[in-house]
Formats: sequence, structure tokens, C-alpha cells
Amino acid sequence: MAQRVPKVAIVHDWLTNMGGAENVVLALAEAFPGAPIYTSQYDPEKMPAFKKLDVRTTYLQDLPGPLKKMHKFFPMLRVRAFQNLDLSDFDIIISSSSAESKQVRKSRPDQVHICYCHTPIRYYWSHYDEYKKDPGFGKLNWLVRLAMPFFVPALKKADYEAAQSVDIFVANSEAVRARIKKYYKRSATVIHPPVDIDRFTPSRKRADYYVTSGRQVPYKRYDLVVTACTKLNIPLKVYGNGSQHSALVAQAGPTIEFFTDRFGDASDKNLEKALNSAKGWIYAGEEDFGIVQVEALAAGAPVITYGKGGALDIVQDGESGILFAKQSVDSLINALKQAQTIDFMQANLRRKSKRFEKSLFISKMRRIVQTNIKTS
Repeated sequence: MAQRVPKVAIVHDWLTNMGGAENVVLALAEAFPGAPIYTSQYDPEKMPAFKKLDVRTTYLQDLPGPLKKMHKFFPMLRVRAFQNLDLSDFDIIISSSSAESKQVRKSRPDQVHICYCHTPIRYYWSHYDEYKKDPGFGKLNWLVRLAMPFFVPALKKADYEAAQSVDIFVANSEAVRARIKKYYKRSATVIHPPVDIDRFTPSRKRADYYVTSGRQVPYKRYDLVVTACTKLNIPLKVYGNGSQHSALVAQAGPTIEFFTDRFGDASDKNLEKALNSAKGWIYAGEEDFGIVQVEALAAGAPVITYGKGGALDIVQDGESGILFAKQSVDSLINALKQAQTIDFMQANLRRKSKRFEKSLFISKMRRIVQTNIKTS
């Protein structure tokens, strides 16, 4: 007897910039063809990969221009927007959540809500103190700092209650599974995010430079990477932009190069090319997973990274990279010195990246859905 094909809806926090979580949504759309994607707000110009997909927005999409661009200031509005979505036509609801999308509500007893959790909301739970020090809103940081103690307790309560209504949690890493257990008191299955490893072609002859990349915000600790490479006089290519960019440029030595235009010199294509020949990839922040670390392995570049969070699912110390124990310049310098004494085998690095192929993610998510279809 053939299994019933369920009607699936995909729900994501917002679609206003591309990142690892948005690639997860694309893979979910591939896993469940025809499933509409519900989101609080959507910027088609910045999200061309979603052009042919059925993206449906909440009423927050109709906010006036200036307010729409400040959507991250309004978490309670997003809570209400997701709660008000009518998803009664669907058998399976898959929320892709690092914020409020898990707030969606079931309207039938036979519906199943599967939450693919990128992390419990960082600025309520695991990283509240870090965000309070530097919320990442530039000149408005002072206002956000003042507001956080008044608004966060109620938002944490709403987030916890939403987590209790989820039927199945899927975590993107062991670190996130532990957070789900700690903060939501729920168990979770780990399914790593999909990574397009086939777009990388490792160069046999490696260059002498290292690469780092991503959004340049305080918690990602690019300051440690730039300072360590400056002190060691190591060539470093830095891809990306963000609130800390000017400070990073000011502290950088002559061996540091910056590439900032995501449609030009810092495009995915140029980053891909750089990784294919890089001596290694360096990162000093704590990631929930860390897709670029897998991409570096696929490109034949060992990963030198802070040994906490999702990195522990990806990097084997001394084999596919170096894990350093402290977020300090000295700890990173010692890791870089150690990395330069090891002959990392490209074929081994590439093989280890295959554990995160998109096809594996798709098959595992389909299995989760089929296993949890309610027949009555």
C-alpha cells in the first residue's frame, strides 16, 4: 500500500537576506515540491533563488517602507503574525526557526508541526549577555540595551510556550540539540543542514593565504582573526561586511585584504574561487552549525576554528583542522602555528565534507515527515 502524500507548508522567520537558514528553506522546498513558503517579510530583489517558488507573506509585508526595513525591532508583531496564519489546509507544518516562525498554530488535531531549529532564539536564551553588550543596531544600540530587560522576559515566555506546542524538534547540530533540551525542555533529532559541496573544485597547488568570511558583527569575533594574522604577518582574505567592518580595517596590517561587495568582489563565486586555493579557513566565533566550515573542507582547505558549537560536528582536531579552546588572540595564534606543521590531505578533507550533502538532508527530512503522518 502506497504511503499517503501529505500536504506540506514551510514557514520561515523572514526572507530578506540570504544565509545558511535560507538555503535550508530552499532544500526543504526541493524535498517537498509545491509546498508554499510562509514568511513574515520577503524581499524578492535580495532573494532571487526564491523567484519561482510560492512565497506567501504576513501582514507585516505591507508595513510602510521605513518600518518594513526595521522589522527586527518588532518581535512581538512577528509572534502575532505567525500565530494568525491560517494553515488549516496542511497536514504537515515545517517551521525553519531561529526566531518566531515556530509560533504558528495548528488548527486540526491531525496536523503535525515539525520545527527545524537553527537555534533557540539567541538573544533571549544562549547569548543574551553578548547581545546586550552590542545588539548590532549601530547608533540605536543604546535604545535596544535599555529596552531589552523590559521586553525580553515576555518574549522568552512566548517563545517557550510556542516550543511546547511543537510536535517534533529537529536540531541542526549537537550544540543546538543541547540548547533545545536546556531551554525548551524538549528532545530533538539532529539533521545537519544541506551544503552544496559540488560547487567546489579543490586546487592541487595551495596558495599561501587564509580566508575568513561572513557578516562582520561583534559575536563572530573577526577582530581576533584579523589581529592574529596581522601579528603573524599571514596573508588573509576577508570576505563580507557588517557593523564591525570599519574597526576591522583600522586594526588590520598590510597582509590583510578586504572584499565587501556581495555582488562583486565578495560574491559567492569569488569566495568559492578563493577557498579552492586557500591554505586554510579561519573563524573565531561560535556558530550554531557553520556551513562555510563544511564548504572550506569541500574546497580542500583545513578549518582553524573555535572549538565550540557546531564546529564540533564538523572538524576533527588535527585531522580536518585545528580547534582552539579560548576566544583569544594567543589561542588562535597557537592554533595557526600548529596548523602550519600539519600536512592536511585534500582528499580526506573533501571526503569528510560529503557527510553534509544536500541529498542526505532531503532524504532524512522526507523520512521524518513520512514517519509522522497521522492517519486518523
